Amino acid sequence: MPKYNKNPDVIAALSPEEYHVTQNAGTERPGSGALLGNKAPGVYVDIVSGEPLFASSDKYESGCGWPSFTKPIEPAYMQELQDHTLGMARTEVRSTHGDSHLGHVFPDGPADRGGLRYCINSAALRFVHRDDMADEGYGDYINHVEDVT
Repeated sequence: MPKYNKNPDVIAALSPEEYHVTQNAGTERPGSGALLGNKAPGVYVDIVSGEPLFASSDKYESGCGWPSFTKPIEPAYMQELQDHTLGMARTEVRSTHGDSHLGHVFPDGPADRGGLRYCINSAALRFVHRDDMADEGYGDYINHVEDVT
């Protein structure tokens, strides 16, 4: 099993926005994320640790302004914590080993796909295309990836 961790060298190389989102529990502006409209087949991993988080086949257009997913590809690599900032009760989503703030999960996703909406900042993710998954160590997840139209 691969080892994932909060790599200080990777953190030092993050852009200001990536750092703000992942390390300070920030949020990118809605509609601004580079991965929002991505429809390529592959996996989304934590930009800090590389933990596999979501498959492209679980991504959908929710209209919220951030990439949305119905479920994590590997639940063990994700933590859910209560978040009471901004006067709201929400559930924050963080990577387990990288401890990166990813976004939040809400119970208003597609009912036929489990009812959850993982609303995730593009700045917290790195996309690995299906063609590169095996070479980058994510070959075990290729069966979770399908073409999205």
